[in-house]
Amino acid sequence: MAKLLFKLKGVPDSEADDVRQLLDQHNIAFYETPPNIWQVSMEAIWLRDDEQLEQAKQLLAEYQQQLSTRVKGEYAELEKQGRAPNLWSRFKEDPMQFIVFAIIIALVLYFSITPFTSFGSNN
Repeated sequence: MAKLLFKLKGVPDSEADDVRQLLDQHNIAFYETPPNIWQVSMEAIWLRDDEQLEQAKQLLAEYQQQLSTRVKGEYAELEKQGRAPNLWSRFKEDPMQFIVFAIIIALVLYFSITPFTSFGSNN
């Protein structure tokens, strides 16, 4: 019976390709379920052979550890160079989107807090 190994929803294509390549390199039989317009099926990588599950999980854990180390190193290097993304750089990239999101956040906060601030002042 097939076993779920890796959910692909929200996963960048490069990472999904790395996982596919890793499984191929170690001769682990797998198949994928594609995304569905009605969200009925889960976009994921499944193992065909239950006996390979532990090996695949171990390989995936090692890959994710290496990926985490690499990404943290890249971010540290960007910080060192002063090019790491921050609030100001995000604003400069797309000021209109930033302003729209700020207004939405302000409105949500206003409508969330207003009932509690006006609770005792029924004049």
